[in-house]
Amino acid sequence: MEYKLLTKSRLAICISLGLFSPLTLAQSVTEVETQDVKQELKKKKESAIERISVTGHRMNRAETSPLPVLTLSEDELVHRRQGGLGETLAGLPGIHMDNFGGGSSRPVVRGQTVPRIEILSNGANVYDASAISPDHAITTDPLLLEAIEVQRGPAAIRYGGNAVNGAINLIDNKVPTKLPDNNFSGAGEARLGTGDNEKTVVGKVTGGIGDFAVHVEGSNHKSKDYKVPSKFGNDKLKDSFAEGSSAAIGASWITDSGYIGAAYTKQQNKYGLPGHTHSNASCHTHSSDLHCVPHDSFKDPFAEGANDADTAFIQLKNERIDVRGDYQDLIPIIEHTRIRLSHTNYAHDEIDGNTEFSGFTNKVYDARLEFAHESLWGFEGLFGLQYTDGVATGINNSTRHKGKKPFELETQSQSIFWNENRNFGPVEVNLGVRKEWVQSNVKKIDTEVLLREYRGFSQRTIDFLKQSFGPDFDDVFGNEFFDGAYPTIKHAPLSASLGFAFDLNDDHSLGLAFSHSQRAPTIRENYASGNNLATNSYEIGLAVVHLARRDTDKFPALRKDVLETTKSIDFTIAKNTGKFQFEFNAYYQDVDDYIYVKLIEEERVNDKPHRFFAYTTADASFFGIDAQMSYDFSDDLTVTIFGDYIKSKLKGGTDKLPRISPARLGARYIYTYNDWMVNYELVHTFTQNDHASYETRTSGYNMMNATVSYKLDVGNDNPLEVYLRGTNLTNELAFAHTSFVKTQSPLRGRNVVLGIRHEF
Repeated sequence: MEYKLLTKSRLAICISLGLFSPLTLAQSVTEVETQDVKQELKKKKESAIERISVTGHRMNRAETSPLPVLTLSEDELVHRRQGGLGETLAGLPGIHMDNFGGGSSRPVVRGQTVPRIEILSNGANVYDASAISPDHAITTDPLLLEAIEVQRGPAAIRYGGNAVNGAINLIDNKVPTKLPDNNFSGAGEARLGTGDNEKTVVGKVTGGIGDFAVHVEGSNHKSKDYKVPSKFGNDKLKDSFAEGSSAAIGASWITDSGYIGAAYTKQQNKYGLPGHTHSNASCHTHSSDLHCVPHDSFKDPFAEGANDADTAFIQLKNERIDVRGDYQDLIPIIEHTRIRLSHTNYAHDEIDGNTEFSGFTNKVYDARLEFAHESLWGFEGLFGLQYTDGVATGINNSTRHKGKKPFELETQSQSIFWNENRNFGPVEVNLGVRKEWVQSNVKKIDTEVLLREYRGFSQRTIDFLKQSFGPDFDDVFGNEFFDGAYPTIKHAPLSASLGFAFDLNDDHSLGLAFSHSQRAPTIRENYASGNNLATNSYEIGLAVVHLARRDTDKFPALRKDVLETTKSIDFTIAKNTGKFQFEFNAYYQDVDDYIYVKLIEEERVNDKPHRFFAYTTADASFFGIDAQMSYDFSDDLTVTIFGDYIKSKLKGGTDKLPRISPARLGARYIYTYNDWMVNYELVHTFTQNDHASYETRTSGYNMMNATVSYKLDVGNDNPLEVYLRGTNLTNELAFAHTSFVKTQSPLRGRNVVLGIRHEF
């Protein structure tokens, strides 16, 4: 495997990180040209060299901006993918992971994960509960993806403020964009793993009938608790199991001008939560103090027979309907029209033993329209609209087993965005802007129901209050409660970008990008008020800090107006031809009102910590580098060296930011001989000594991985491939500093996967 760098016509692929974002990701490998990209990748494969491509692909003449996209596809995606997105991408330049056992792993791009990166499905936003807590999985199945594209850098212009640090586009073929050759195509794969007893099967078929194409796909994955080095104290990590299934059916009408189609997807997962404890389930606050001893009404919700020996797990179900369309020259002046509509119905239950102690739902409607115009006075670009309406539940509710229903939190957003680019001689200039209007509020319920079912008032007391307060009853006991605990919050983020791309000569390219991105807080950052047992913490949000009865200066100020504002500079230089190629990316971010959690207090019960966190803001800065270089010693042998580094600073304080990615340096050796391929990789992750006051130093470690594959001729143009991939071959005990449960959830020990796959 090697990194293919920029071609002359794509000179700012990495430099335009985010400033060229309005035309990125979904346009780089769009649905219209997915098959063309696959053909290009097939040609590369015929050279017997696996590649992770850093390339740009243009949808049409109107979209001529260079595209800063790293694409993981074909053989390398098949060999690397795991059940979670974070594990699949971890190890690529600039990408780490936030792991939570075998079922939930979120990618960390340039030191940040969700909600500061956006997850997309063929250019449309993915909606789940992964931004609320690290034990919530991202709802995708890497086993069914055609490719994964990663933009390292701001993508807020196109995808909103949550993409301030990057965007990850998950490419699938659920909605066919092209009729299959001979009206039928498909693929199948089976895998067995040693470290967790993995058993996986995957299948997909596409059929064509006239101008219509139908696609069906599915997967089933089961793995037990994964093995860890015995130095951890156990040979397996308890509650690290993961199992799940995915199925989708889609159809589209395809013409010479484009396509329109729809798909239905259903995903069901069940996975364990390692490191959980009940010891702190009764933690609550008295004035400004955290108190973890149960008494009076503050009782242990798990007192009735549950204990830490029980298995804690999440049972997830997600249903999604997608409507996708891309058409050329549909209306005058508009060269390309794109439509993305989706409805997501997400739900998961959090179960401990036989107790369903919590659960989350998220129902979201999302609509996006994009129009790329013809060239006007030398300018080419697009403009678009997006509308999102969602209702989420589950926050601040860890007593579902007692029948307490969660409040419904509504979020609505409307956005407009615009981007233009133009060549001025050897310089390509790109500019863009996005305006958003975001509102969050709670769905209010009847005041009597609130007092009786949520606040524990007797009916006799409620009747007395109604009689005493008369017409003011609802205002005093209903509206005032909601205005205090879940105030309506409105934001109007504005993001803008300006980028320059230069072809220095036929071999080298240079780029420089400036961006201004604004992000509104998530519902957890605003409204959190209670225990999060997954992270062993009690949290209080920006807009409700007064609920902790603030009477000391250790609490931050009440804030309902926070807009996290990031000013970024990105620089790239690359050489993309010849035996020696390289890519060097550097970036600097200056952030006003960076949202993070401040430690207020820590309590310990049975020697297990429970931390009182308050969401707050401070100015911060980030400087980072991610780079790689490769050399072709022959047509069959390529060696690549890669690495990344990030330095963060919390301004105006004595503490440091938590869970910042450590530095990393790796080397990769790829050798091919006829139908054989050998990929050997050694990566060193350095010790992380820069950590928050409540964190600990994380020791560095080495990861040795290797893949051997053989392609067997079975009498058609698509050979059958058999592969072996081993990870952590030295069985080193390793912990991810980016994880919320670092010490309770070490990385996998030695694991070997045997796989067989065939396309037809």
